[in-house]
Amino acid sequence: MNEVEHPPEEVALPTRDYSWLNGKLIAGATILLCVLLFTLLGRLFWDVTLARVASCPLNLPPIGFTMPGPGFQPAQAAHPLGTESSGRDMLALLITGTPNSMLIGLIAAAIGIAVGTMLGMAAGFLGGWVDAVVRICSDAVITIPSLAVLIVISSYVSEIDIKSMGLLLALFAWPGATRVIRAQVLTLRERGYVQMARLSGASTPEILVCELLPNLLPFIAATFTASVSGNILAATGLEALGLGPSRVPTLGMTIFYAIRGAAILRGMWWWWGLPILMLMLVFTGLFLMAIGLDELVNPRLRGSGDA
Repeated sequence: MNEVEHPPEEVALPTRDYSWLNGKLIAGATILLCVLLFTLLGRLFWDVTLARVASCPLNLPPIGFTMPGPGFQPAQAAHPLGTESSGRDMLALLITGTPNSMLIGLIAAAIGIAVGTMLGMAAGFLGGWVDAVVRICSDAVITIPSLAVLIVISSYVSEIDIKSMGLLLALFAWPGATRVIRAQVLTLRERGYVQMARLSGASTPEILVCELLPNLLPFIAATFTASVSGNILAATGLEALGLGPSRVPTLGMTIFYAIRGAAILRGMWWWWGLPILMLMLVFTGLFLMAIGLDELVNPRLRGSGDA
């Protein structure tokens, strides 16, 4: 009797996980990459020494724009984005000032996230009086008007550079990260793999570093991205008041000099408009990255975003 031949069963091929391909994350990273390429390539193809005072003709409008009033010279191809009243080239200011402003935010965010991660993990995992002390300190710092305190501190500092500016902002950058990490640790410490690590005799530092920290990395990345944006905004606010670095160009200090030079009244829109445009690009990129990272680690947000 002939056996009935059955068709071979189809073998299911393994599918790749493309959940990390978040549109907002990719768009934000692309914007920031373009900004970084602009600053890096600009140093290769443009003379950044033109960002110094009295290195260019005064009050030149950008190429293709007419003079806003008397006392202005015609646009020159040697300065495509124009110059300001101190004789500094706007293109050179953008090339050198953008990474300086971003570096301030990175320094403050890195310190704030490092401190916040350590305190949040300790408070969430240990609990008890450690949790109480950390919560009280973080809540107290959050209630303090940080901008007012930073203005007072900055006014008493004789000379502010990029590093000291980042350190000042870091004083108020850790409470938010502490609360986020603490909340995540409170949910993770009851997971099965943490209980198994406890039963196997792992020490508290081993559990925190080997078990909890790898699972917290997506939350840390999302919090870090949002913190960079917030610290750049805070630094720009201080610099717009004249309390920023005076020896190196930044976007905020360029806006301050434009305000002091009455650029709005004189019609010199490029003096204050171009730095604001660059800040908008940086903020948009960081915002999209933060939203994208948040959707990756939060299934509810990811589901609503896909819908």
